[in-house]
Amino acid sequence: MGFSPRKIKISLYFATGDEKREALLKDFGKHTTGKACVYINKVADIDVDVLKAIIQQSVQFLIETYPNG
Repeated sequence: MGFSPRKIKISLYFATGDEKREALLKDFGKHTTGKACVYINKVADIDVDVLKAIIQQSVQFLIETYPNG
C-alpha cells in the first residue's frame, strides 16, 4: 500500500490483480480507479474502515501470491 498526495486527488496504490479489491471498493465511498490506483479527493469522502480492509486484503494477496519473498 502506498499513497501520493497530488494537487488534484490523492492516489492510493494497492497490489494489482486482486479481484477481491473490487468487492471492497463497492462500500469504499467516493472514488475513481485506475489499474493499480484508487483516487480520492479527500479522506472524508471514504469509509476508513473499508480502507483498512483493502490494505489488509492487499497485504494478504501479496503474501499468498509471493510466499517466499
